[in-house]
Amino acid sequence: MAHPTAVNVPDEARPETLKDAPLGRESAYPEHYDASLLFPIARAANRGPIGIDDAALPFVGEDEWHAFEVSWLDEAGKPWVRVARFRLPAASPNLIESKSWKLYLNSLNQSRFPDQAAVQATLERDLAAAAGAPVEVRLLELDDAELDVGRLPGECLDGLPISVEHYTPSPELLSADDADIVSEDLHSHLLKSNCPVTGQPDWGSVWIRYRGPRIDRERLLAYLISYRQHQDFHEHCVEHLFVDLMARVKPESLLVMARYVRRGGLDISPWRATADLEAEARASLPLRLSRQ
Repeated sequence: MAHPTAVNVPDEARPETLKDAPLGRESAYPEHYDASLLFPIARAANRGPIGIDDAALPFVGEDEWHAFEVSWLDEAGKPWVRVARFRLPAASPNLIESKSWKLYLNSLNQSRFPDQAAVQATLERDLAAAAGAPVEVRLLELDDAELDVGRLPGECLDGLPISVEHYTPSPELLSADDADIVSEDLHSHLLKSNCPVTGQPDWGSVWIRYRGPRIDRERLLAYLISYRQHQDFHEHCVEHLFVDLMARVKPESLLVMARYVRRGGLDISPWRATADLEAEARASLPLRLSRQ
């Protein structure tokens, strides 16, 4: 999902589902706690065009967010700061538009709470109401080891000497050797897409774990780069990657995880997987990269 920006977008240029969203508008930051700032967006509208039935998802997964600008006051008026981690299930009917999320978090800045547990309970309640499903919330101290930088597993594709001609999603680039069944991890830091409202760039890294016909590495890298001028939310880019790989390569098992670069104090890292890899995906988390 794209993050807060100073670009002001006219209403006629905005997708219908975002006509009332704060994304791409000038916004005054709230001075008091306000859960109504959260702006949900139905996932189904973006899933239909790529052949995903929202009532029968072909994957399991989560959207993992980190918020680095979380603060509130205790009852004596003293500020507290934390890094928040949020996990929304991919099966939730709604995602939450990112600028509305940032505005909501900023509404806590001058609000008083008896303790950290009360802050966490408030976040869990409000975010679940917006997402339409339970949202896991953790508040981490700034030196928590879970925030240490890690690395993606497997082989990095970025040094492959390829020629690139496609900068919008081109699943026809994908191919695999049906005679060679493998289990492997591949990754790239060359993922880039653009916000569908503001056009701002969203930079990311992507990790693919699969078992099935060996994927042609050069063609896979060219396919990942083909998202470079594509406009979509982070979550839907990952789902697009997942369904294209399933359709074109036909793996027995598949995990696609993107770790997007922080912007506006927020980063988002969606992952989608076949059910047999769910436990492996969860075991890899938390996972933060140097650009996050």
